[in-house]
Amino acid sequence: MSSALMPAPGLVLPALPGRAWLRNAGAAAVAVGLHALVLGLLLSQWPSDTPEPPQVRTLTTRLISLAPPAPPVPPQPEVVAAPPVPPVPPVPLELVKPVKPVEAPKPDPRLQQQKLEQAALARKRVQEQKREEQRQEQQRLDQQRREADAQAQQQRLAEQQAQAAERARQAEAAAAASRQYLPITKDAPDYPERALDKGIQGDCTVSYRVNPQGRVENPQVVGDCHPLFVRPSLVAARTFRYQPRVVDGQAVAVEGVKNTFHYRIE
Repeated sequence: MSSALMPAPGLVLPALPGRAWLRNAGAAAVAVGLHALVLGLLLSQWPSDTPEPPQVRTLTTRLISLAPPAPPVPPQPEVVAAPPVPPVPPVPLELVKPVKPVEAPKPDPRLQQQKLEQAALARKRVQEQKREEQRQEQQRLDQQRREADAQAQQQRLAEQQAQAAERARQAEAAAAASRQYLPITKDAPDYPERALDKGIQGDCTVSYRVNPQGRVENPQVVGDCHPLFVRPSLVAARTFRYQPRVVDGQAVAVEGVKNTFHYRIE
């Protein structure tokens, strides 16, 4: 049997921290301390009650009108004194040349003639314008005179018509006061059948009196009349009606009125 002997290990001490580690640890401790301090301040100042509502502030403005600024005054130019003019020495008389008089330009005869023609033409135009105005004025006067004559003629015609109407009214009044009798109704007699059968034709005149009422009185046959035509003629005459004759506004009778009946076969 064999055995081996091993030496006993010695005690090993831990290594000491370096300076860098110490600096990092100090910085971390400082940071943690600062955070703890800030947290403590925040917790100590935290409001426990409900915050008050914010106050509303009113802003008041006022509009002020300012006068426009006065225009800038332009700068006054500086007055610079002119330098003195040196005196001019007099010129000797023998050196002064005599000044020749300036002759006026002679007028051009063609221009003079043209001006005269233009003046004559202007006078002619003025005269023509005056004559035209006089002619228009004369036409206006003639028109007024014609209108006045037409109005006077119309007035005379109206007067004549009024006079004619008055004369007609007077004549109608006179005719109404004194007028002749006029027939109103006159019926034809009946043709006798016997005369018709025998083909007898002829005329028969009847004389009668028209009374103031316009009726026929006392009819009688006058002259030659066929016996077959006497009776129908008298019957027809009695049916006649007249507008009575008026003399001085009163109706009068008319004597001897005649009417002839003609009997013809067609």
